[in-house]
Amino acid sequence: MLAENTRINSHPEDPVPASLESFRYDDKIVRWFALATMGWGLIAFLVGLLAALQMADWRLNLNLPWLTFGRLRPLHTNAAIFAFAGNAIFCGVYHSTQRLLKARMFNDLLSKLHFWGWQLIIVSAAITLPLGITAGKEYAELEWPIDIAITVVWVIFAVNFFGTIFRRRERHIYVAIWFYIATIVTVAVLHIVNSIELPVSLLKSYPVYAGVQDALVQWWYGHNAVAFFLTTPFLGLMYYYVPKAVGRPVYSYRLSIIHFWALIFIYIWAGPHHLLNTAMPEWAQTLGMIFSVMLWAPSWGGMINGLLTLRGAWDRLRTDPVLKFFVAALTFYGMATFEGPLLSIKAVNSLSHYTDWTIGHVHAGTLGWNGLLTFALLYYLVPKLWNRPLHSIKLANAHFWLGLTGTGVYSLSLWIAGITQGLMWRAMGAEGQLTYPDFIQTVTRIVPLYWGRAVGGSLFIIGFLLMCWNLFKTIQGATVPAEETHTAPRIKGITQIDASELGNRHRMLEGLPAVFTVLSVLAIAVGSVIEIIPALTVQEFVPMDKTIKPYTALELAGRDVYVKEGCYTCHSQMIRPMVAETLRYGEPSKVAESQYDRPFQWGSKRTGPDLARVGTKYPDMWHYRHLINPRDIVPQSIMPNYGWLTTEKTDFAILDDKLKLMKTLGVPYSDDQIRTAEADARKQAAGIAQGLREGGVKDEELEQREIVALIAYLQKLGQQSKARVASQPEMTTGGVK
Repeated sequence: MLAENTRINSHPEDPVPASLESFRYDDKIVRWFALATMGWGLIAFLVGLLAALQMADWRLNLNLPWLTFGRLRPLHTNAAIFAFAGNAIFCGVYHSTQRLLKARMFNDLLSKLHFWGWQLIIVSAAITLPLGITAGKEYAELEWPIDIAITVVWVIFAVNFFGTIFRRRERHIYVAIWFYIATIVTVAVLHIVNSIELPVSLLKSYPVYAGVQDALVQWWYGHNAVAFFLTTPFLGLMYYYVPKAVGRPVYSYRLSIIHFWALIFIYIWAGPHHLLNTAMPEWAQTLGMIFSVMLWAPSWGGMINGLLTLRGAWDRLRTDPVLKFFVAALTFYGMATFEGPLLSIKAVNSLSHYTDWTIGHVHAGTLGWNGLLTFALLYYLVPKLWNRPLHSIKLANAHFWLGLTGTGVYSLSLWIAGITQGLMWRAMGAEGQLTYPDFIQTVTRIVPLYWGRAVGGSLFIIGFLLMCWNLFKTIQGATVPAEETHTAPRIKGITQIDASELGNRHRMLEGLPAVFTVLSVLAIAVGSVIEIIPALTVQEFVPMDKTIKPYTALELAGRDVYVKEGCYTCHSQMIRPMVAETLRYGEPSKVAESQYDRPFQWGSKRTGPDLARVGTKYPDMWHYRHLINPRDIVPQSIMPNYGWLTTEKTDFAILDDKLKLMKTLGVPYSDDQIRTAEADARKQAAGIAQGLREGGVKDEELEQREIVALIAYLQKLGQQSKARVASQPEMTTGGVK
């Protein structure tokens, strides 16, 4: 079994115990997190299914602003990651930590504050994101008051966890605890650095980083949020619960050491692979690609360690659903960690980036790795926590096959869709012309595969519902067992190092959790500093162009509407230096073009075409009609209607505060521009409104509508680059006029 039974973390010459002490585990908090995992999981999955169906049939956006794909997609990702997976992590961590350390959690009040604080944060996200209150940064959309609340709750969790380590009755810390430590300290660093922002109002802020700097920091955060929220804590759970379920120690202690240190050191460098072939400096792209490929080794080392722990128990796979879920989860972990480095190779990424292939890859990991492992955790824990046998093994087995099939259908549909998109985007004829010049051709081709994704998601949810029913029946009528009293010796000299241990340095570290934690921080800090600091401080790496003019007050207001509606979830603003892209969109994007963008808008998915050069390509009336009903312009479009933009009003009064804040952040607005921001915005809006009225729009308050501000922003995109090209005819544009 594990450390508390076989003492595989114990040294044969542990200090002599002072006395036996009695204590009880706090399993009440574990039950709370288990129930929260199931409740929020259902919500996250249903929102995801609705978003998937909206991609297959635009009418399911229902013409309601709070139910459009652009607003639901951030809600789905936050609910899946932080509500479902987050509660599952806390459930497993609170249960396993107490047993591995032979100590009750440090403070029951802190445990309760952690639980209710985290649920309050999730509720806040569920309210604000559908309302369009968003920071516009993937996996970090929550606005500044909620960011502060996240920090407070995470500190409460950290104090409770490290306080338990301090009070432990087990000399050495087991491998699961290593991964928990890395998770807690790294997530804290990621969240704080990426969430540095200045508020302009109670529910609106702008990041201190802009353009390429914001892109680099965001994907340093975004990639490592996946690494240290969806990978390392679940690996910790795997290292504890797989041996417990099998009834034997982990396969290789040495392999677990290599797996841990290599993973946390290498993972932190890989963020730039989300920005390959973009305007990101080449050195950062190369660095991200190299370390991403290196991740193959430690990731597969962990998978092999987990699977080989199951050796000798293969005959139980036919009857034990817990083991089935563990094996499938580890297999998907191996698949996802093979595919991730593959997609990080620049040549492969040039095909996959901005396509649904990436979405398929992400869901193979989240549904297959995080989802199936969470289900194994719940099937293992719930009967123990409520002291009842599982209601139905048959239902659990049915859930396994539904979950496995659903994940496979979901991922396969998007893999095919993504590869199809990438090949169609770059397809060229013998004369050097695009084979599919109309972007909508690449959209309509994959809509049937979106229905396939919805089918896969539905199967996954049906299986999840079976589990909820099965566990509900298991819990129903159960009498929660009284907290069992345990006894263990208090270890004297727990921070001392015996001379006999000097020959085994890692065993020594396991007896010094404070030193272990510091070394973990250093491991993740090296890559972070080398990647981020040059981009933030060295002008030569990220050159500024003083000829680039900042947005006008109205254009800035329109940009905020664009972010509020989640347009960045379907549109990119980054033309890559590839022949097919320059033929389709124009001159490749430059670093300086986004130097004032907070947040950056390079995008990560192209459900619609790139918008980096859309300015003046179409008249204002085209945009007006396209936003109200895209089918009026492109009959096959799957974009939602945005009719409410013709009734919602622009907040002109706050524009001077927005410009003032931007000036504080380094945007070169003059005092006169700040003082006249509202008047200038109204004047520009009146000009756009006049042209729309001449085209037949009847609205006496048209100047005040958000649609006018959004049109102003869209017409701005790419204009400064065009002006620069016109003034420098010697510059080539890839043959594109």
